[in-house]
Amino acid sequence: MTLQFGCFVSGTDTDVGKTLIAAALLHLCAARGWRSVGMKPVAAGGTQDEHGQWRNDDVDNLLAAGNIQAAVADINPYRFREAIAPHLAAAHAQVAIQPQVLHAAYRRLSSQADAVIVEGAGGFMVPLTADYGLDDFAAELQLPVVLVVGMRLGCLNHALLTQAAIRARGLPLAGWVANRVEPQMTCFEENLATLQSRLQAPLLGVVPHLARPDAQTAARHLRLPAR
Repeated sequence: MTLQFGCFVSGTDTDVGKTLIAAALLHLCAARGWRSVGMKPVAAGGTQDEHGQWRNDDVDNLLAAGNIQAAVADINPYRFREAIAPHLAAAHAQVAIQPQVLHAAYRRLSSQADAVIVEGAGGFMVPLTADYGLDDFAAELQLPVVLVVGMRLGCLNHALLTQAAIRARGLPLAGWVANRVEPQMTCFEENLATLQSRLQAPLLGVVPHLARPDAQTAARHLRLPAR
């Protein structure tokens, strides 16, 4: 099966709405009639359900937004209990994150779907092992990047540094999303205008602050990047 669409969703920081935007993009893909699936290579943090299974909200949201039945082990190859940096969570759990496992999972998903949206963890260069990071995985996949900018104080520097890191890895920045994580951000419009002038990629949408984040609602404020 040939992919119609694929992207790597990264963010300017942790807790900027990457999962919300990734799930919203999945809804947009499904609306085009594409068989769509999300992938969270590594998830850290979660809660234990009534059956004793550890759940992660990011993974659950991607599962809910996709429209094919894919193996959860492919959608999320590594899941850790502690909500800390992935390489630290893996070390505490005495687990070695293996890049080949991530690649095999991605290939299986790609063979089943028309659209695969890979969501990172934290920012673009978060380490997964002592010598391998999410930026390495993204570069090896050669997927265009969608950058989620959490609109709050400091986002200008974070966004521009992330753009530089993406370009340094030879990846295209397919677009960016302004997510209003702080509804009362001072000088929001001025910051948005600055980002529009400095980020060399199209603005895919401005997602308003949502008291209860919902991917279908967010999707109404977004468009897919050009293929």
